[in-house]
Amino acid sequence: MSDARAEILGRIRAALADRPTVPEVPWTYGQAVGTGDDDPVERFIERVADYRAEVERADESAVGAAIARVLQGFTRVVADAEVQRRWPDSAAWIDGDGLRADELDSVDAVVTTATVGIANTGTIVLDHGAGQGRRALSLVPDVHVCVVEVGQIVDDVPRAVARLQDSGVHTRPLTWISGPSATSDIELDRVEGVHGPRTLHVIVAG
Repeated sequence: MSDARAEILGRIRAALADRPTVPEVPWTYGQAVGTGDDDPVERFIERVADYRAEVERADESAVGAAIARVLQGFTRVVADAEVQRRWPDSAAWIDGDGLRADELDSVDAVVTTATVGIANTGTIVLDHGAGQGRRALSLVPDVHVCVVEVGQIVDDVPRAVARLQDSGVHTRPLTWISGPSATSDIELDRVEGVHGPRTLHVIVAG
């Protein structure tokens, strides 16, 4: 070590010699934090709205009508076979499985279900099983309508990860969605729709 460096480090150590002891903050990585006294479903709705997504709650029997209302005026809506089976009259459905990316880009909207909703972060997780289709369906169309069931909502990320692991879908490619696609330039001007759907409409079922 050079003399100059030793002198500089010696001065730093001397200046810090009388600093107060910093107490250790107990923390276990991945520890669940919960939502406190807040209802997880209400927290989820609030956080989804914070991301500038459109969100509403509907009884399970009214989900089809809610989807149809959101899609009013849209003529090209893609969804997989499970969504079409559950809500056959909500749209003039297009099967998106065989569509190329440029063809998906020309449709009006996509409708999917979800795997997990996270209350504290307003995040939706898709595992692309039945009801969710391949990843491109939720990434390319400009409007994404997502149905999240009340029973799929957990309070925080550790519990979401635990649920994914318990169900065995954690080994699949997962899509984590927190609001519409958005980014900001150097002047912090928000631009939506750059990396995915410009509009996210979440229907909380139940």
